[in-house]
Amino acid sequence: MASSNSHRGCPVNGHRAVNTKQQTISEEDLMANFIRPDQPSRCTWSLGTAETSPHHHVPLAPKPSVLPSILEAVGGTPLVKLNKIPQSLGLKCNVYVKCEFLNPGGSVKDRIGVRMVLEAERKGLLKPGCTIIEPTSGNTGIGLAMAAAARGYRCLIVMPEKMSNEKVDTLKALGAEVIRTPTEAAFDSPEGLIAVSQRLQRSIPDSVILDQYRNAGNPLAHYDGTGAEIVEQLNGQVDMVVIGTGTGGTMTGIGRRIKESCPNCQVIAADPEGSILAEPEELNRTEVSFYEVEGVGYDFLPTVLDRTVVDRWYKFNDRVALPLARRLIRDEGLLCGGSSGGNLFVALEAAKELKEGQNCVVVLPDNIRNYLTKFVSDNWMEARYFKESENCHNQKWWNDKVQTLPMETLETVRDDVPISDAIEMMQRNNLTHLPVVDSTGAIKGVVHLPNLLSKLLNRLAKPTDLVRRAIFKQYVKIDQQENIGRASRILEKDSFLLVTRQETGAERLVGVLTQRALFDFVAEQAATVANGNGNAD
Repeated sequence: MASSNSHRGCPVNGHRAVNTKQQTISEEDLMANFIRPDQPSRCTWSLGTAETSPHHHVPLAPKPSVLPSILEAVGGTPLVKLNKIPQSLGLKCNVYVKCEFLNPGGSVKDRIGVRMVLEAERKGLLKPGCTIIEPTSGNTGIGLAMAAAARGYRCLIVMPEKMSNEKVDTLKALGAEVIRTPTEAAFDSPEGLIAVSQRLQRSIPDSVILDQYRNAGNPLAHYDGTGAEIVEQLNGQVDMVVIGTGTGGTMTGIGRRIKESCPNCQVIAADPEGSILAEPEELNRTEVSFYEVEGVGYDFLPTVLDRTVVDRWYKFNDRVALPLARRLIRDEGLLCGGSSGGNLFVALEAAKELKEGQNCVVVLPDNIRNYLTKFVSDNWMEARYFKESENCHNQKWWNDKVQTLPMETLETVRDDVPISDAIEMMQRNNLTHLPVVDSTGAIKGVVHLPNLLSKLLNRLAKPTDLVRRAIFKQYVKIDQQENIGRASRILEKDSFLLVTRQETGAERLVGVLTQRALFDFVAEQAATVANGNGNAD
């Protein structure tokens, strides 16, 4: 991967230096020395360049029978042919999937986690006693935490609240410390994961941010590894490769290697609706501001993303990605994550033009472990309208309206009052959840007892902070006109849901429906049937 030596002044080809002493940061100076993750790259790679690469490259090599550590198990993932889904849609070409979810940490990001750590050690940045800090959606954090565990470093991961609890639990099991940031915080916000990481790095001695957004080791891991493997596995006969785009390192590394080795291959980029990475810019126009699929898309252009290697961009959304990921699991036996469904959706569209005998490769980034309580769960899918709720047991009340159920007396708290006010209301009314609204009455979230307790125990919030710092957003809303059946499916797993109504184009809160209220209702209905006053089945 030829390039100049002028990657921005950072010890890892343009990245964060080790902080050797603690620095005090004032509240007024939260964005001081903020290093942007979206500065233009100074890499001079171009197809056909004769420049000598300044980077340290690692050639492919067969794995020994016995490995010295788990880090040597990263990479060398299989290429597997899909045998049902493409055929059901009439595709004539061969569709193969690159099973990155079979890496030991469960994702394609294991590659860059290990590569960035080894590069930092090679350059003398990481030494015994150092702390690795990284802003991440979770998978890079797991790769880094795995490497830190194997090499003996402290690891601190900063990630958005949207990301699954499975990722958090995996990180903690690997010994990493986890700090959560608001999902809606912009990348350049003081509360965003990047700014929070940089403040931590300045305050913790002997700490380093390896910085996947700017670290040359990110695309290099895929140039030397993933991309080279794909070319080798298909003996250079690669006609199309479909890659999801997050930081862009996977796209850049695979794309450059493929363009050098298979110049006629089409590089296709998959980007979720709500992200701004795609070209032309018109593709990014959408009303979507939040999407459930994790690990793809951004609200900025990361430095390591080289969009010149992309031939075409396609967009996808949750409604197509998540059911298709479930189909990959069910029909092909591939235990992959939600973004794999998005990548496959794009591949099935793009590969329609390929002929019999041509080869399309789709990268499947991560595995099922991270999403067992999310898209793998029927209840979760039904709660978000990705799957229909079925009255499998012929409950006679199934189609009755939610508004007919008894609900808790509606209590709310404003998002601009102290947390102590919310605590007092919850204690006075014996509540475990308290809806949060703004000055207009719009729903902002919930103060949820388990979440608030965790924040107080871990000193992530204090009673004098404003309520908006303790808002829980992983809850479900349902319209009062929905049927009880759908609400019952949600409440099999969740302890409560918010009931809403539409009022002059705005969503307004009606009440809180709890598991207890549903239990009392269902128990009463069952007793009625048992006494012969209903239709027993």
